Amino acid sequence: MAIVGYARVSSRGQSLQVQRDKLAHCDKLFEETRSGASGERPRLNACLEYVREGDTLVVTRLDRLARSTLHLCQIAEQLTRKKVYLKVLDQNIDTGDATGRLLFNMLGAIGQFETEIRAERQMDGILKAKENGVKFGRSKALRPHEILELQQKRASGLLIKDLMREYGLSKATIYRYLGKAMG
Repeated sequence: MAIVGYARVSSRGQSLQVQRDKLAHCDKLFEETRSGASGERPRLNACLEYVREGDTLVVTRLDRLARSTLHLCQIAEQLTRKKVYLKVLDQNIDTGDATGRLLFNMLGAIGQFETEIRAERQMDGILKAKENGVKFGRSKALRPHEILELQQKRASGLLIKDLMREYGLSKATIYRYLGKAMG
């Protein structure tokens, strides 16, 4: 039954030392310098692979472990399947007992609620921006008269690769504009 620590900071300018000090009691420590938003966290993956039944994974705070409530729930499920406990030092959570599991699930539910509220606000902002005439997405590569010109050149026998070079567009984009003439 090992005590395994995981420490993470978001950028190279930040120090892991505070977390190292709090996790000094761990038998093994995995460290990472990656943004929480990054889907790629090889040291976290190695840590989750390393832990075994009866082990305890220790982190200083929940936000050091997961990038979102969904991600936290996925990690929790993985730990539960492996029969590994989670201990969060700063938030005094220990899933080794019923109270810790309850607190962990409550924090997860609150986090999920915050995520959903944030998404609703974002959607409200997008709708308001659209009402005010803001256009989203990439602008079109060609204007209508250029699309017609491209279609005419293709109809006259110009090769796709020549159209790609002339207009500086990918093959897929050329075909998309040619398809508009047919549809």
